Amino acid sequence: MKTLQELLIELNACEDARVWAADKSIEQVITECHCGDWLLWLASKVEMDFQTITLAKGLCANTVRHLMKDDCSIKAVDVTIAFGRGEATRKELNAAYVYVYAYAAAAYAAAAAAAAAAYAADAAARQQNQQETADICREVFGSKLIELVNNKLIETNQNQIL
Repeated sequence: MKTLQELLIELNACEDARVWAADKSIEQVITECHCGDWLLWLASKVEMDFQTITLAKGLCANTVRHLMKDDCSIKAVDVTIAFGRGEATRKELNAAYVYVYAYAAAAYAAAAAAAAAAYAADAAARQQNQQETADICREVFGSKLIELVNNKLIETNQNQIL
């Protein structure tokens, strides 16, 4: 029978996540995870529905809204959250993405340098944000993620039997 650890290896989870999750059940992983990006990654790997994962991504991005210097980024976060809640269309979401992508391409070099410096300077704030985004992911899709991972383990094990 495939274990969670074997599934993480199969899904190409990063080594840090695999080591951290080594002796944990999926329930413990979801409950105790300290990194929202790990939970978002896992949700995408086990095919969480697009609207739910988009809501979580939007709410996670919203935690750094105060760092956003341009209106298009703020609008994109708002549209992402609205889409996740069923209040915006896929067309509106795509339009916000295209606009932000074009803006980001033009401003990337300067913004990346500034963000890297700020990120490195404030490890405590970064750690707090990772925990906050993990809490958001648990709230938005925690139980659904447990169900999807368990289903993936069952599916994989059934395929091995056949």
